[in-house]
Amino acid sequence: MNTETYKGSLLIVDDIPANISVLSESLEEAGFEVAIARNGERAIKKAEYANPDLILLDVMMPIMNGFDACKILKSKEKTKNIPIIFMTALTDTVDKVKGFELGAADYITKPFQYEEVLARVNAHINLRRLQKQLEEHSEELEQRNKQLEAFSHTVAHDLKNPLNTVIGYSDELVEICIEDKLLNDELLEQQKLISQAGHKMEDIINSLLLLAKTVKSTDIDMQPIDMSEIIFQAKKRLAYAINGCQAEIVLPDYFPTAKSYAPWVEEIWANYISNAMKYGGYPPKITLGADQQDDGMIRFWVKDNGEGLSLEAQAKLFTLFTRLHQDRAEGHGLGLSIVQQIVEKLGGKVGVESEIGQGSIFYFTLPK
Repeated sequence: MNTETYKGSLLIVDDIPANISVLSESLEEAGFEVAIARNGERAIKKAEYANPDLILLDVMMPIMNGFDACKILKSKEKTKNIPIIFMTALTDTVDKVKGFELGAADYITKPFQYEEVLARVNAHINLRRLQKQLEEHSEELEQRNKQLEAFSHTVAHDLKNPLNTVIGYSDELVEICIEDKLLNDELLEQQKLISQAGHKMEDIINSLLLLAKTVKSTDIDMQPIDMSEIIFQAKKRLAYAINGCQAEIVLPDYFPTAKSYAPWVEEIWANYISNAMKYGGYPPKITLGADQQDDGMIRFWVKDNGEGLSLEAQAKLFTLFTRLHQDRAEGHGLGLSIVQQIVEKLGGKVGVESEIGQGSIFYFTLPK
C-alpha cells in the first residue's frame, strides 16, 4: 500500500483464498489498508479491535455465514456503525433484501468487476467518513450545550444574587431621595438611571437563562392552561412599565383553552406586551385576542397602535440581537428570538401582520 495515497482501512471476509488474493491486491494498490478474516467468527473479533472503515463480507461461508456475522456486528456497540458490503454469487432478490434488512450498506456480485468494487468501496468509505464527521460535530454540540448549561448556573448564582442586592438598594435609595428630597432634580434623575440600568441587566440575564433552558429542553409537560391567569401574571410583572407609559390593555371576555406549558407562555405574553409598549403609540393602546383555526391550532395575538412595520423590517424580526426600532427603545434584541424558539418547542408558530400607519399584530399559535 502506498501511504501517500492512503484511502482507508478494509476488512475482507471470505473463505476462498483466491477471492481474498484478487481483492486484497487490487484494493491495496488503490491505496487501502487491508485486513483479512477467513470466517464470520474471526471477522467479528478482528472488526472489534481493528475498527476498519468498511467490511467486505462474503455470504456463503462455513462455521458462520455472512448473514449471521452481519447480525452480530450490527448488534455490538463497537462495530454497529461500520458499513458492510456483502459479496455474493446469489442472485435471488430475497437474499439481497435480507442483507439490507440486517443492516448491510450494499452488495457486489461474483465474479468481481474491479471497477464496480472500487466504485462501491470508495462511495461507502466517503459516506462513512462523513458520518464520522457528523458524529464528531454532534459530540461537540452536546459538549457545548453542557457548557451552556453550566454557564447558565454560573450566571444565575454568581451574577444575579449580587445584582439583586444592587437593584434593591438602588430602588430604595430612589424612594428615600424622593420622599426626603435629598437630591436635586438632576442628581435624582441620575440615580434613577442607575436603578434602570440594574433592571436592564437583570432582564438580559433572565433572557439568556431562558434561552439556555429553551435550547436544552426536550421533554415538556404540555397541559391545558388558563390563559387569562397567565396574562394576569404577565401584566403583574410589567406593572411598573404599564403605569409608567400609561398603557391601555384591552382584553377579550374569555380565551379558548390551549394545551401548553404555562411558564413559557407567560414569557411569550410578557415579551409581546413589552414590545407593544415600547414601539406602540403614545400612549400605547394594546389589544389582546385569540382565534380558533381550522387546523386545530389557536392563534393568540397582540395588536398595538404603533406606526407599523415595513416588509423589510418584518423580515428581520425573530432573529437574535435585532431590535424593532433602533432609535426608539433600548434593548438587547433577544426577546422575539426567544419567543420563536419557545413557540416552536411548544408545537406552534410565530408571525407578524403589519402595515405602515396601521399598527402591528404579533401572534403565536398553540395546539388545542
